[in-house]
Order: sequence, then C-alpha cells, then structure tokens
Amino acid sequence: MVKRQFTAVYKKTGKWFSAWVEEVPGVNTQGETKEEARENLEEALGLILETNHKLAMKKGSNVIREVMTVLVPA
Repeated sequence: MVKRQFTAVYKKTGKWFSAWVEEVPGVNTQGETKEEARENLEEALGLILETNHKLAMKKGSNVIREVMTVLVPA
C-alpha cells in the first residue's frame, strides 16, 4: 500500500454536494451533506485506483511501471 494525497473538490448545488477528485478524471459523486459526499468520494477513488491497478497488472510481462513526479499548479 502507498499513501497518496489527492484534491477533493466540493460544490453545493441546491440540497446536494457534488464532489470530484481534481487529479483523476471520472472520480465524482454526490451526497446530501459534505460528509456524505466525502465518504462516497473516498470509496469511488479507492475503487477506481484498485481497478486501474488490476488492469495494469493483467496486461502481461511487457508492461513497465515506474513512479513519476510532476509539478502541478497550486
């Protein structure tokens, strides 16, 4: 297991909070409260990262994986 940090973004629209992860396209959810949206977002991000990892590992021995560090705007 590797500990990583991501940026969660929340937007209140009417009675709902929309939430997404800034760094990972496709990880988004909603909740009636910010706390519910956060819990849903953590679950969605975990599932996406787990699925992407499993898919990468299935591609065979010709796959090269490496850690990459980039600078991003603050």
